[in-house]
Amino acid sequence: MTLDELAELTRRRLAARERRVVPPGPLVRAAVLVPLIERGEPYLVFAKRTDTVGSHRGQIGFPGGTVDPEDASLLAAALRECEEEIGLPRAAVEPLGALDDTETFATNFVITPWIGVIHEPVAWRPDGAEIERVIEVPFAAISRPGGLRVEEWEREGVRRPVYFFDYNGDTIWGATARIVKHYLDLVADGP
Repeated sequence: MTLDELAELTRRRLAARERRVVPPGPLVRAAVLVPLIERGEPYLVFAKRTDTVGSHRGQIGFPGGTVDPEDASLLAAALRECEEEIGLPRAAVEPLGALDDTETFATNFVITPWIGVIHEPVAWRPDGAEIERVIEVPFAAISRPGGLRVEEWEREGVRRPVYFFDYNGDTIWGATARIVKHYLDLVADGP
């Protein structure tokens, strides 16, 4: 599948469904971008957090973060954070739509993930304070059968599936892997 085909499929599927929205409440609002980029085939872009950042130390996630009061929207927050964290210019992103809100169980966030296509060359510039490096992963590697593995974990008496994806020595897991799973489910074979 080409990047253009994946983008069109994503746009069509997002428009055809009702998004799950977590109502305002005690959880901290955050927004991330799920960037798609062309590298001869579609790739997803992730950011590895530093070991010194305040939350989610050393974890791999999508670029983004907490929504600030001055952000005009959740998308605006995700794009602002991407520019700050990895040097991705807002104007370089074509937003396709938002996936379902995703809660974190350990850190009390509700994350709104936006899918966006990057159509122009970008020089990644991890900020070094929050983001250590940018990781590009082929969409085909994640979407192949067995790409995501699942374990059952128990927390506070509740058993939940926890997804993992390993790529070149890095492990993507937790809320980020759940967002990937939601995206894969969205674009899975079908009409």
